[in-house]
Amino acid sequence: MRHLTCAIASLLALLSLSACSQSSSSSPPRPSTSEATAAALRGGNPTDERACEQAVAKQTNSADIATLSSDMSQANTQVIIGVGPERSRWRCLVSGGKVAEVSSLADEGAM
Repeated sequence: MRHLTCAIASLLALLSLSACSQSSSSSPPRPSTSEATAAALRGGNPTDERACEQAVAKQTNSADIATLSSDMSQANTQVIIGVGPERSRWRCLVSGGKVAEVSSLADEGAM
């Protein structure tokens, strides 16, 4: 009888611990790896990123663009934009929403 009581007590303790771990699922969902990676690569100002997106869209005559990364420094923010379905890389230098330079990073010798 004593062994049965110990077994039931152990079972109840185990069930109550598993219930605790299941109830902790109310934490907010974690971002996917690609979302976390994209966020980590975006250190620039959103205003500068938008200015570069517009400049690259105008230069390439393509609306299919995406900011791949941005890196802010004292002089300028460097924004890397992907263009088209292949996400051809373009580099944009911008400061305070004013674009200083837009250039293709494609290997033109391979074209």
